[in-house]
Amino acid sequence: MSGNAITRLTLEKINNLRFITPPVVEQHAIATALSDMDALLDGLDRLIAKKRAIKQATMQQLLTGKTRLPGLSGAWKIKRLGDLGATYGGLVGKNKSDFGTGSAKYVPFINVIANVQIDCTAFDAVNVEATENQNKVAKGDLLFNGSSETPEEVALCSFMAKEVKNLYLNSFCFGLRVKNPEMIDGLFLAYYIRSPIGRDLMKSLAQGSTRYNLSKRALLEAQLPLPEKEEQTAIATALSDMDAEITALETRRTKTRALKQAMMQELLTGRTRLV
Repeated sequence: MSGNAITRLTLEKINNLRFITPPVVEQHAIATALSDMDALLDGLDRLIAKKRAIKQATMQQLLTGKTRLPGLSGAWKIKRLGDLGATYGGLVGKNKSDFGTGSAKYVPFINVIANVQIDCTAFDAVNVEATENQNKVAKGDLLFNGSSETPEEVALCSFMAKEVKNLYLNSFCFGLRVKNPEMIDGLFLAYYIRSPIGRDLMKSLAQGSTRYNLSKRALLEAQLPLPEKEEQTAIATALSDMDAEITALETRRTKTRALKQAMMQELLTGRTRLV
């Protein structure tokens, strides 16, 4: 490379480069092996995209009642969210030094907006004294982000499926605790609120121009159509199974990419020989 302000590679230097190469037969074998890995990755990409499209179409059908699951035919009823549960706030009065230490845990902002179900392996530490009056997150709670830079991402909903001791919520989110879990499936609500129809509902309630906000009071005024609990659970299970399948494919793709990188390191350096 040469040059003062701009680094450049000259044709002369390219022509003078020297490479250690295997016989042509081995070159073809290596290229074929790596090409096969690329084909596998491309196939996984297309399959994942197809599964995501199927899930989106399924959500549109099931979460609007256009398609009913076998054996389920009860009427959907309009419910006000404030009649289904009560809201609570996240951590208050905390300093920077309180985070990253302590025996308590809290749900980070990204955990709420990234997952339809809270990832229980992705909590952070926080110091909460026994004398503090802080709201704890409980199993069955629905967690929301109260603001976003785009209206599409305001009030994304995540379901807390497990009971975790001494768990709190970050200061930028709030929770909703369902009053009657026997009548409401929280995971169904999370899927509904994250669906296109749910996004439209949340956007209609949000306020702001450069940053969009949705207050707890506004959220409680939201009205949404709900089927009976049995159908809610059946829909949530169907969508959760689809998510699990997509996650498994994404994990397989990640491992395949890592395997390809390892193969390149071995085959293109001659550490491992195919011929």
